[in-house]
Amino acid sequence: MRYIRDSLINILFILIISAFIIFYPMLISIYVFMPLMIGFMGYIMIKGIEEHKFIYVLVAFMYMINLELNLSLPIFLILVSVLLIYVVLDNLGLYKSRCSVCKSLISAFLIDVVYLLLLIGYDFIFQTQSIVIDELLLYSLVVDLIVVVVL
Repeated sequence: MRYIRDSLINILFILIISAFIIFYPMLISIYVFMPLMIGFMGYIMIKGIEEHKFIYVLVAFMYMINLELNLSLPIFLILVSVLLIYVVLDNLGLYKSRCSVCKSLISAFLIDVVYLLLLIGYDFIFQTQSIVIDELLLYSLVVDLIVVVVL
């Protein structure tokens, strides 16, 4: 009986995560006030790389690709910024520290900032406008950091 209950809970958890990956980026493209969660998913990917958990990396990767496709952003730019931050912060030794809240906050903030800078650079090089920098972007950053600390 317990085995059935545990398997049903696992199936429900997988369905909820799958629905989040599929539908949340669609909702962001409709409702612009919803946060992008780029830093949070980047931190999940880094955590998956550190702990050798393939499912974390896969979930974060699928979310990032779906977000970029739904918002017509440059493909793989979030992935490049996450891996860039991971390599730089790993070489600086941040991931060997004991403060897990500090690691998560610094990682999410830097992922958001580096992604924004790469996106601005992309827009400058190709003379496009992918994103509008306004108060909603700051709101998205703050909510992203709060979610990283809470979870």
